[in-house]
Formats: sequence, structure tokens, C-alpha cells
Amino acid sequence: MTGDTYLAYDYPLLSAFWTMLIFFLWIMWFVLLFRVIVDIFRDDDLSGWAKAGWLVFCICLPFLGVFVYVVARGKNMGRREIAQAREQQQQFDDYIRDTAKGSGAPTSSVDELAKLSEIKARGDITDEEFDRAKQLVLSGHGSASHH
Repeated sequence: MTGDTYLAYDYPLLSAFWTMLIFFLWIMWFVLLFRVIVDIFRDDDLSGWAKAGWLVFCICLPFLGVFVYVVARGKNMGRREIAQAREQQQQFDDYIRDTAKGSGAPTSSVDELAKLSEIKARGDITDEEFDRAKQLVLSGHGSASHH
């Protein structure tokens, strides 16, 4: 070749672009590899031997193993991830609900009277019922939540 040949590395800006692109693709490769490995362990439909086989395949021949896994089982990867996220959210909500119910802290008479006032303001109880419940709260023999 007698003519001048220009490569991407002859231009510093393109060199930086190619370096960033390769670095980005390298990071994305590891993200995909780890997502596949996590999905292998997450899948309850696979037996232990099937999980071991997929794992060995993805570790020994990573590019081919991940490609074959995504083609063969990738359709349900998102579904399994969403199901796990929903399960974790449900467990978190249950924990918060149980913690809020079983806080163990007794409500003060001020809180009980405030609840009674709100109930009365909504019109759910009459003035007589409010006075009776108020007397019970002030005497310490009952709470507004029981009436």
C-alpha cells in the first residue's frame, strides 16, 4: 500500500471513544454473566444436576454458555426476577405490618382521645357514645379502639 492509511487510533478522540466502548462492553459482559449465574440458582424448576450443568457450561465456555442459556431460558429470566422482587416486597410489607401492630408501646390517653375526637367529627359515634368512651379512657379501664 502506497497510500496513507488512517486508523481509529490515529485520532485521539476516536481512540478515547473506542476505549470507552470496549470498557462499557466488558462491564456489560460481566453484568450479563452474573445475571445468568444468579438466574441459574434462582430457578426452582431446574434440578440440582441441571443447575450444576448450566453453571459448568457458563464457567468453562462463558461466551457460548451464556449465549445458549439466554437463548434457551432467557424468556423466563425476567419473570423469575419480577417474582422474586414481588416476594421480597411482600415479605418487607409483612414485616412492617407486623412491626407496626406489635410495637408493644401502649397508646396514651391523649392518643385515644384524639382518635375518639376524629371518630366523633366524622359522625361515626354520637355525643353520648363519645362521652362514655371518653370516661372509660380517662379512668384507664378501656380504650377507644375497643368501642
